[in-house]
Amino acid sequence: MHKLSAEEIHNKFVNSELSASEITDYFLHRIKKYDGQIGAFLNVFEERALAKAKELDAKRASGQQCGKLAGIPIAMKDNIHVKGEISTCASKFLTNFRAPFHSTVARLLEAEDAIIIGKTNLDEFAMGSSTENSALQQTHNPWNLKCAPGGSSGGSAAAVAARLCPVALGSDTGGSIRQPASLCGIVGFKPTYGRVSRFGLVAFGSSLDQIGALAANTRDAGLIMEVIGQHCERDSTSIPAPAEKYLSTMTGNIQGKRVGVPWKFLEGLKEEPSKVFKRALETLKSLGAEIVEIDLDILKYSLAVYYILATAEASTNLARFDGIRYGVRSPEAKTLDQVYNYSKEAGFGSEVKRRIMLGTFVLSAGYQDAYYKKAQKVRTLMIQHYKKAFEQCDVVAMPTSPSAAFEIGSIKDPLEMYLEDIYTISVNLAGLPGISIPDGFTKENMPFGLQLIGPQKQDVNVLQIANAFEQATEYHKATPPLFEG
Repeated sequence: MHKLSAEEIHNKFVNSELSASEITDYFLHRIKKYDGQIGAFLNVFEERALAKAKELDAKRASGQQCGKLAGIPIAMKDNIHVKGEISTCASKFLTNFRAPFHSTVARLLEAEDAIIIGKTNLDEFAMGSSTENSALQQTHNPWNLKCAPGGSSGGSAAAVAARLCPVALGSDTGGSIRQPASLCGIVGFKPTYGRVSRFGLVAFGSSLDQIGALAANTRDAGLIMEVIGQHCERDSTSIPAPAEKYLSTMTGNIQGKRVGVPWKFLEGLKEEPSKVFKRALETLKSLGAEIVEIDLDILKYSLAVYYILATAEASTNLARFDGIRYGVRSPEAKTLDQVYNYSKEAGFGSEVKRRIMLGTFVLSAGYQDAYYKKAQKVRTLMIQHYKKAFEQCDVVAMPTSPSAAFEIGSIKDPLEMYLEDIYTISVNLAGLPGISIPDGFTKENMPFGLQLIGPQKQDVNVLQIANAFEQATEYHKATPPLFEG
């Protein structure tokens, strides 16, 4: 059953070939069998999932119409609230926080009869590119258990790659859906900023965060987007537009589409990733797409701009974690000051502290003009450069990541780790839709991803072109050898 797509699982349920209880039992068994090796899940909702499955079976038996996602088990990154369940954000600080309400995406999924099967691991508060910053456990890449799955949505990516669930949700602040999708050989879609509600997502960088889907193929990602890509009155940044139709546009025809490549920006790409990327472009060319060169050299500043703006927003957003309103309070604290200081000292990990300190610095008196305001101006320039580029092309193509999955513990320098997101960060700064799709393997059989980026609100077009590439290749069908059986 794990070889089936989410769409196929749904169809088998609707046609009474499989019951929701059988489907849920199957994936719960796979999680029990394999997740000890991977460490993708922080919490598995066995009772909740089986109860929902039983309810769905009764609903189908009574002749009632089931939702678009009926029978599909879905995992959620553990910074997205599910009412009544713990939301840890993979931090010691929130190990006692039980969500008092549903996130909008959880509400929409359950309204369409999806089965939320559990919460997945991440870098603490979504800050990282390898899921090594989780305070709770280590997640391993299913293609090579010595390697990292990428991050920060590494748990969701690893769970889908090992087919512990057909689809999962993640959040993307600077590449946190696309980069782990690339490293784990699956599809990762980051929608236009505001397309999916952030209500119930624990904030990292509020002007950058976006919830999206991780799936085994583009049709499954499109299916999820048809459900979660809706306007939400509880999110002031939500686009006031109805959900779009994705699946009906996936015809495989991209004749005449223009694909822009910023060759100058990609000059530092290593030989093996470059070879895979160029081969992917040839595939797009063979499908009738035109490859055009574009100028996005300004993206060389994206890393500096991102780590000023994202850390500034993080320092503001994480100020609420004080050991008083919610979160784990230090038992050693005797005074009010000690409650604040000791709780934060014990609750936050080193990477979170590093980013809070950097963000507080760039917002402090005397430095706000020199760093924060200047970064905002460069961000505006990047948006303008992307708009100019899209006058010449329909989508921009880049590798998702500069390299394949790296060994856990092999990157010690924080700056070197930040560079893992060099090709994904600008998409968040400009609020654009972006997708990573499998486009090849290294000599060691580790996956690479092709990234396609579209103009704002052109999510359907991005998925359409990605689907055409997918139909012309077989990479998305590969599963990690350890988890095929």
